[in-house]
Amino acid sequence: MRSTCAVLLAASSLFVLSNSAFAQNGEAAAETAALDEEIVVFGSGQTRQVQELDAADIALLAPGTSPLKSIEKLPSVNFQSADAFGAYEWSQRLSIRGFNQNQLGFTLDGIPLGDHSYGNVNGLHVNRAISPENIGLTRVSQGSGGLGTQATNNLGGTVEFFSRAPAPDFGLESSGSYGTENTIRAFARLESGEIGGAEGTGAYISYGYLGMDKWKGVGKQRHHMVNAKAVAALGDARVTATLSVSDRRENDYQDMSSTMIDRLGYDWDNISGDYRLAVQVADAYWAGTALPAPFATIDDAYFNAAGLRKDYVAALGVEAPVSDMVSVALKGYWHNNEGQGLWYTPYVQTPGGAPLSIRTTEYDIDRKGLFGSITGEIGFNEITVGGWYEKNDFQQARRFYGLTDRLSPSRNSLKFQKDPFFTQWESDFDTETLQYHVEDRITLGAATITLGWKGFKVTNEATPIVVSTFAQGKIKAEDWFQPHAGFAYEINDYLEMFGGFTQVARAFTASSTGGPFGTTQDGFNAIKGTLKPEESDTYEAGIRFRGGSFNGVLGGYYVNFRNRLLSFAQGAGIQGNPAVLQNVGSVRSYGLEAAGEVKLGAGFKLFASYSYNDSTYRDDVIDASDPNAIRVVALTKGKTTVDAPKHLAKGELSYDGELFFGRIGVNYMSKRYYSYENDASVGGRAIVDASIGWRIAEGYELQVSGTNLLDKKYVSTVGTNGFSTSGDSQTLMVAAPRQVFATLKAAF
Repeated sequence: MRSTCAVLLAASSLFVLSNSAFAQNGEAAAETAALDEEIVVFGSGQTRQVQELDAADIALLAPGTSPLKSIEKLPSVNFQSADAFGAYEWSQRLSIRGFNQNQLGFTLDGIPLGDHSYGNVNGLHVNRAISPENIGLTRVSQGSGGLGTQATNNLGGTVEFFSRAPAPDFGLESSGSYGTENTIRAFARLESGEIGGAEGTGAYISYGYLGMDKWKGVGKQRHHMVNAKAVAALGDARVTATLSVSDRRENDYQDMSSTMIDRLGYDWDNISGDYRLAVQVADAYWAGTALPAPFATIDDAYFNAAGLRKDYVAALGVEAPVSDMVSVALKGYWHNNEGQGLWYTPYVQTPGGAPLSIRTTEYDIDRKGLFGSITGEIGFNEITVGGWYEKNDFQQARRFYGLTDRLSPSRNSLKFQKDPFFTQWESDFDTETLQYHVEDRITLGAATITLGWKGFKVTNEATPIVVSTFAQGKIKAEDWFQPHAGFAYEINDYLEMFGGFTQVARAFTASSTGGPFGTTQDGFNAIKGTLKPEESDTYEAGIRFRGGSFNGVLGGYYVNFRNRLLSFAQGAGIQGNPAVLQNVGSVRSYGLEAAGEVKLGAGFKLFASYSYNDSTYRDDVIDASDPNAIRVVALTKGKTTVDAPKHLAKGELSYDGELFFGRIGVNYMSKRYYSYENDASVGGRAIVDASIGWRIAEGYELQVSGTNLLDKKYVSTVGTNGFSTSGDSQTLMVAAPRQVFATLKAAF
């Protein structure tokens, strides 16, 4: 298979650049001007709903803010996090048009980032791939995205990030921030300038650091990041090399339920500052006696928890014209990850030691991939043929580490643990991905038509290293024809219509904590021949407005999502019991999206967006193990999809003058359900953030940023431990209170 894929990609790279014609154009756009000084570019000429944000938009947020948080103001984009920066990964959730983040596609310079789940088995969060200061352009497609996106899970939208180019002049840019919870953010980027006087040839290297105390409880969150990029112009060809190194270590906040919030308050957290209390609670649990106040259950709080991730990402790519009519692009990449997710669990005692231990889920990813394409112009046709191949070797394990001391913790939660006393399970997962796409972009005067399709085959294989109850074996998802079609028509210089249809399938993932292998061997054997990949059909249409001081878009969509997969977890999240996976029917979604910006003059701009989404389950969940298929597990037919607010409204006023600049933004989200039967929900909320800056002198800026300015207490994230069939569950994250940060920026 490897040789076949290599030949296939090599042949395509000698024959006809990636539909990444648009992806590569995105990379080029990231290296040019500031998008006509617009806050948002609404995808003029594109046959689908799409918006772009440039680096200036991220610069107005608190330094270190997640790139995902910067896109939350766009229509249908729902971003949640329990920290001010949107960077705390356990609480990060992004959904678009009712699809959650593992049903969305994410790329950086075309490199696939996987599904952005917390325990990501096939990629990494963008927070660990690039510092936000190095992002030149962000493109959001609310539908299923472009054909050439390197993703096999983008049932919903795609989010594409493009890194900035090296600057033409030698220089150093730096910034330092300090704020609430002893937050320190430092960033520095050294630019080489043009090397050898060659235009378009240069490099940069940057270092970023973010460190802070938790806003409640006891613990730290730290992140070190190094990015480097080099670009060389070799004749008409362009060679690009990138490297990213990330070391992220963060103590977790406690997952809550509505009942816990009512009983314990919003500020309740893990008891990391009181190890003796943790021992006392565990002793009471094992003795079967009453827990100390205010504990009602053993899961009210744990002593501590943490997430540790080390990542290395490297890529080398070339783009070149073969002739006046044909261009080629090819890029190879490598990603290595080491990770541990830690819980101090009272469910397992340390032999001869404390009545609790450290339970880890451990990750080791080694991915290698290659993608490329060829674009050729024939008359009014621009034809693109492209392909992507990836080999992912992923190992996952569940281990327990001893706490020998009853008086003080004998291990540091922010260090990788060694010398376990027990390995419960360990497996090796091999995933091989082959994807191709074909697209014809037809230009007929004022009309643009796109026709094409993509296809993939993804094979997952699980092999036990330490045998357990979890499944082993092989399963594949294959769909060689997923059609895409669209049009854009310029009515006049100010109006443009667009519309399209896309059909997408989602491949299975391979791990012991999710997907087909996250169950028993008998369970896997029962589903491997009948389990169907999730699929979606998306229809969308709209109109764009552009002219004078106004720029905007109005659109609507209809989505038919079928073969929905659902895992039924058993017990508390910390216990890690096997889940049951099955197809449970379909979801219907339809909605409206509107966004616009107005240049008010005198340096002021106003941006606003609104989206309405009606997303409902079309079937009840039936027990797949029931031979008569009559036992109803969940009464979901007609119920609203979990974590899918019907209304999202965002507004932002910005100012940019000679001396001062700033922004103030309001983000409203309506009620969200976190049980499938819709009997558990969290209310709507409106949050205000702002920044103000002063250009002290040439090259020097002072910026003050505030988040949650009204200091509102609310639930930010739902579904951290999945969703229950009915009733309250411990799967909520409380948002950070008001926080303020000051930043000094200097450029030399």
